[in-house]
Amino acid sequence: MNDLKRILSFTRRAVDDYSMIEEGDRIAVGISGGKDSLTLLCALSEMRLFYPKKFELVAISIDMGFEGVDFSEIRELCSRLRVPYHVIPTQISTIIFDVRKEPNPCALCAKMRRGALHTAAVELGCNKVALGHHFDDVVETFMLNLFYEGRLGCFQPVTYLSRMNVTLIRPMIYMPEKDVRYFASKVNLPVMKSPCPADGNTEREEMKKLLASIERNNRGLRYRIFGAIQRGNIDGFHEAGRLKGVGAYEDEEKADS
Repeated sequence: MNDLKRILSFTRRAVDDYSMIEEGDRIAVGISGGKDSLTLLCALSEMRLFYPKKFELVAISIDMGFEGVDFSEIRELCSRLRVPYHVIPTQISTIIFDVRKEPNPCALCAKMRRGALHTAAVELGCNKVALGHHFDDVVETFMLNLFYEGRLGCFQPVTYLSRMNVTLIRPMIYMPEKDVRYFASKVNLPVMKSPCPADGNTEREEMKKLLASIERNNRGLRYRIFGAIQRGNIDGFHEAGRLKGVGAYEDEEKADS
C-alpha cells in the first residue's frame, strides 16, 4: 500500500498543478504494455476512488500487428481494476517494416500509433487521453530536442488537439523512472517485452545513457534540467509545478547522497 501511496502522490500533484482532470471526464489510458503505462493505469484507477472530480477510465492498446503478442494478462489486470479494455488491431508493423522498409522507423511508428489511439479514444466517447510519460522522459525529450534539433522544447503536460477535439494529459511527469520501475516490480505488473526490432536501439536510449554518465559526477542533474524547463515556462511547464513537485525531488536527492 505504501508503494501505491507514493505513486499516487506524484500523480495527484501533477494532476492538480496542471488541472489535468475535470468533473465528468472520460479518460482513455494508452496502454503500450510497458511499465509506464501500466503504472499510470493503476494510479488513475485508484484515484477514481477519492479524487474530488469524478471521472471515468477506458484502457486502450494499439495492436501493431506483430506476431505472438498476447494482451491476455493486461486484460486480466484491467478486469481486476474494473477498467474497460479495448485492443485496436492495426497493420502498423507491416506498413513500416515490410512495405516502406523504414531505416529509421521510430518517428513514423509513433505518429501512426498516436493517430490510432486518438481515433479510438474519440470513438469510445473519451474527451481525454492519458499517456505514461514520466519525469525522466521530460528531461530526455528536452535534451533530444536540444542536441538533435537545436531548439528548446518538450512535450506539453496538457495538450488540446483541436482537430480531434481531445486533450492529452501526462499525469506522471513528476514521477522518476526509478519509482515506476520499483512499483511495477513490487506489484508484479504484467509488463510486456516490446516486439519491435528497433527497441533499445534509439536516440532516446543513447540520451538516457549519456545523462546517466554525466550524472555520476553531477548528482541532481536531471532535477536541475527539469527545474530549468519549468522556470523557462517551456511548452506549458510552469513555476507552480516546480514549487510543489521538483523541490521535493531535489531534497530527496540530497538525502540520498
